[in-house]
Amino acid sequence: MDIERSAQSPVTRVLVVGSINMDLVVTTPVVPQLGQTLAGDGFATHAGGKGANQAVAAARLGAQVSLIGRVGRDAFGAQLKAGLVAEGIDTRWVLETEGVPTGIAAITVSQSDNAIIVVGGANLALTPADLDNADAAFAQADVVLVQLEVPLDTVAHAARLAGRHGKPLLLNPAPAQPLPEALLAGCALLTPNEHELAVTLDAETTEPAQDWRELMARLPGRVAMTRGADGAYHLGADGAMHHQPGFAVEPVDTTGAGDTFNGALAAFWPLGMAAAMRLACAAAALSVTRAGAQSGMPGRAQLEAFLELSLIHISEPTRRYAI
Repeated sequence: MDIERSAQSPVTRVLVVGSINMDLVVTTPVVPQLGQTLAGDGFATHAGGKGANQAVAAARLGAQVSLIGRVGRDAFGAQLKAGLVAEGIDTRWVLETEGVPTGIAAITVSQSDNAIIVVGGANLALTPADLDNADAAFAQADVVLVQLEVPLDTVAHAARLAGRHGKPLLLNPAPAQPLPEALLAGCALLTPNEHELAVTLDAETTEPAQDWRELMARLPGRVAMTRGADGAYHLGADGAMHHQPGFAVEPVDTTGAGDTFNGALAAFWPLGMAAAMRLACAAAALSVTRAGAQSGMPGRAQLEAFLELSLIHISEPTRRYAI
């Protein structure tokens, strides 16, 4: 099945539970050291937050997306919610929080890389009760996608609700923190990078030199690990390691690449792991060629053109491509 024929299959219904932030982006030639003041090159605001980012990525690639989250009752919150509506995302469960500001991320971009400080704000007010009130969204979803920029007990409750309704839960464990076994058991798939994999399984404190392949073996069939330009890896339930190589592009801003990968993975989940991971890597590669988290995320037509240019078809075996 190729990507064009997959468009004729039922639209994937993706439920995202997660954060909604305003990104405040400064570009600078050099990242300042502690106590140092530098002149930056520019400043911009971009819609962000891992939950919102992943929702937008999935929606642009053709999924029917609903988002559960919280914003403040402020200008940022109103702007962000309007932007989500404009992307075609169902925001009936995006709640306004009185007396708490909308979450923000302060992002410093230097030489095509970034450093980020997140202030959770209203995201930290998202409760298990909010999810219970949106139970219909879990019942209607094909796949549930969550991250760790909202309280951990809310994430754990999302896993319970997904399980109650028989829906696969994809967990992007970022920002990284050790996760309880009960939550890990409720995940159909974890999507960490190499650092997040170690922290998620609490390996850095006890086995700092442990190979990432050994860590993935703790959850066979249930980890898709990203490695930047190297692409992504998935250890099958049969113990076979599958590698989807990255796509060579000229990076402008890597902010949002991981969120694009996750949103795409959810959008293409019905195609199976190999195809979904290949498409997710291609979408992530495209996303780094433009500035901003959401503004760099590709639409379905862009992804199809990129794949055609790369001579990639879903039925082909995995191999390395350069653009």
